[in-house]
Amino acid sequence: MYDTIVIGIGGMGSATLWELARRGQKVLGLERYDLGHSMGSSHGFNRIIRLSYFEHPSYVPLLRRAYALWRKTEELAGEQLLFITGSIDASREDGRVFTGSLAACKEHGLSHEVLGAREVNSRFPGYNLPDYMACVFQPEGGFVASERAILAYAALAVDAGAEIHAREKVVAVEPGQGRVAVITDQGRYEARRAVVAAGAWISDLIPGLTMTAVPERQVLGWFQPIDPSAFKPSVFPVSNIAADHGHYYQFPSWGIPGFKIGKYNHFKEHGHADELSREPRPDDEAALRLAIRDLFPKADGPTLRLAACLFTNTPDEHFVVDTLPGHPEIIVASPCSGHGFKFASVMGEILADLATTGESKFDLELFRYARLAT
Repeated sequence: MYDTIVIGIGGMGSATLWELARRGQKVLGLERYDLGHSMGSSHGFNRIIRLSYFEHPSYVPLLRRAYALWRKTEELAGEQLLFITGSIDASREDGRVFTGSLAACKEHGLSHEVLGAREVNSRFPGYNLPDYMACVFQPEGGFVASERAILAYAALAVDAGAEIHAREKVVAVEPGQGRVAVITDQGRYEARRAVVAAGAWISDLIPGLTMTAVPERQVLGWFQPIDPSAFKPSVFPVSNIAADHGHYYQFPSWGIPGFKIGKYNHFKEHGHADELSREPRPDDEAALRLAIRDLFPKADGPTLRLAACLFTNTPDEHFVVDTLPGHPEIIVASPCSGHGFKFASVMGEILADLATTGESKFDLELFRYARLAT
């Protein structure tokens, strides 16, 4: 009998496991693959973090806390996990990326600059944005070392007394009065609470999300720059660029010596997480090359690496973070839709609060389960 069982030890699950363990709970973490695997949504070295949140201004208070907790985690783990480069959000002047980013900056008093495309290109030589773009530069953006962060949280959790079982697939979560049973391919466990942070497999365990938490195949690419000096973290901010031919996200060279780029919603390939291909194809690379040649021509060198990962998209692209209606012993955790990892540190705190008290000090109204469940 455990206090809490955490299902899925990726970004959210690992942080939650640590938060619960440090509070003295008897906790079990269950992971269907290896710890730190590359089958889900958090591999590929790093993930963007940014304060000027075009998706919705209500994310900003969560992000402020996330930054503070990432720094605290660095101190405890003894390694840097959060890297500051500044961030650029760019689109047409009436586009969602520019207007949403600017609105978040103004509502929350974030330091920022509104720049034209030519100003961005002059200040940051790795960029070649077209004149039609309007841009918000926010100096506190950057990236989190996602793979290292998961392992750091897992190590901290184990040191605090948590138990982790990798290579053990959860097949069912059965609620009961005041407790929950978790059935795996190797056994049965009971706890007072269960946090379901299963990523792209969440609807296998929470069937009400089958039609509204939909896995989507993504592909990331790393390319050797023609001019490596233009893509170092000191001179190349992370970015979200909504161009006329697609919405792309970019990182400086870090981890391996290559510029990193991805395209939101890629080819819109949806399906069950077990059925979506993890093998990159020539057309995946071609889609990324289109953006490189148009927007980042100094990065148009040899391919260094391609990797597939999974988004889990909701219709409104907001998270699902809530207790399961009628079953408060089950906490649903799907900070998803391609923009969740940066929140892992604060989500660990929020999910631990929901598991221990049933409440959070943050406004989670945007993330309620009932808006999506079928």
